[in-house]
Parts: sequence; C-alpha cells; structure tokens
Amino acid sequence: MTIERVAELLSGSRSAVSLTGAGISAESGIPTFRGEGGLWSQYDPVKVASIDSFMRNPGGYWEVSKQRGPAVLAARPNRGHLALAALERAGHLVAVVTQNTDGLHQDAGSRHVIELHGSGRTVQCLDCGARETRADVQARLAAEMPPRCRMCGGIFLKPTVVLFGEAMPIPAVEEAFALARAADVMLVVGSSLVVYPAAHVPLAAVEAGAALIVVNAEPTPIDRFAEVVIHGRSGEVLPELAALLSAV
Repeated sequence: MTIERVAELLSGSRSAVSLTGAGISAESGIPTFRGEGGLWSQYDPVKVASIDSFMRNPGGYWEVSKQRGPAVLAARPNRGHLALAALERAGHLVAVVTQNTDGLHQDAGSRHVIELHGSGRTVQCLDCGARETRADVQARLAAEMPPRCRMCGGIFLKPTVVLFGEAMPIPAVEEAFALARAADVMLVVGSSLVVYPAAHVPLAAVEAGAALIVVNAEPTPIDRFAEVVIHGRSGEVLPELAALLSAV
C-alpha cells in the first residue's frame, strides 16, 4: 500500500528532508493564504503584505494582523508537526524546510528547521533595529495603530518575515537547496508548490536523484515527479507513517 511504500523509503533513508507549507499548520487553526477561504481571497496581498505597501502604510498590515494574529499566536502543534519531530528524533529525517513562519515545528520538537520566509514571532523596528516579540506588539494593537517602537517611537515595526517584494534570506535558501541536493528522499507536506523559489527545493532533490513523496490535500504541479502521492490530511497521514516506522 502507499503508506507502506513511504515507510519503506524513509526506513532506508540516510538524508531525508521534509518541505512543509501552510497546509500542515491549517490543521492547527491557522488560515491558509491560497485556495478557498484563504487569506488572499479576502485581501489583496500586494496591498496588505508587500514591502512597498508596508512602507507606505504600516497600519494597513497591522489591521489585518489585528484580525488574524490571535489565531496564529494561539495555535499549537498538531499531530502532523509532532510526527515530523518524531521522525527526526528517530533518525528518519535530517531537517525540515518550511515555508511557514509560525514556529510550530520548533514547538513540536523539531531541531533542524530552516525557515525560508522568516519568523513571525519577532518584530523589528526598521528605524533603530530594536526587536520585541510579536505577542507584545499584538497585545497593544487595540490601543495603538500602527504600533510604535518602544525604543525610538518609530512606526515601521515589521515582523521578521519575508513580505512580497523582499528577497528571501540567502543563508536559509542556500541551506535548503544544499539539503535538497544531498537528500535521498524528499517529503513534501501541506504545500501547494506554487510559490517560488520554495517550490524549486523538491525539484532540486529530484534532479539530484531523490525519491519524492507528496502529502497534500490537493494535487500539486510536481505530483508527476513523485514516487508516492497521498492526497490527505497531514495530521492523519504522518502519525500513521511514524507509527509504521516505529515498528520497522
């Protein structure tokens, strides 16, 4: 069966890597960006989540965050996150490369996590460089819009995430591609694989000879390159996989 084949591939792997996207965190209650009900079906991303729009009107970004932020901050790792951490502890994964900025992989216990789009848990003042937690900034949005830097009073408090129009962090990108090229198995979880260059990561692994596994609710553009494709919820598929591997 399909899940048994995935277990077989991972049990014999020495350098397996997982790439995760918004789908895995959706099961923790964090809304996705694309697809039905996604954030970009309600807002124009260029107007609320680009660096240009942020620099023109930081309050526009924080108004959206005022609505979405509480769900993100309250989210906890689900069974999918926990299963990936268990696979890493057991030696079946060497790293998780994630498009997510929510920190749930680290909360679940994953130790080697590469965040391609940065971390949404900290905020940095673009004027003076001071940092504070996202939770602290979020807590004062009702009384202060846009929020101001506690050190210099500046209004350009930006989460340490990659907004549209910004370059991705070079060290993270380089490490992700190095891991992909060295991988013997690439496990994609909860990603639509339509955002580049992140979507190139599994392709780099395939080009280097890795077996590709895709676990996603919907078909992806690279399913045709995969040895195994499972259309299902990561919170159901991954725990079953971890259980099978514990018995291998």
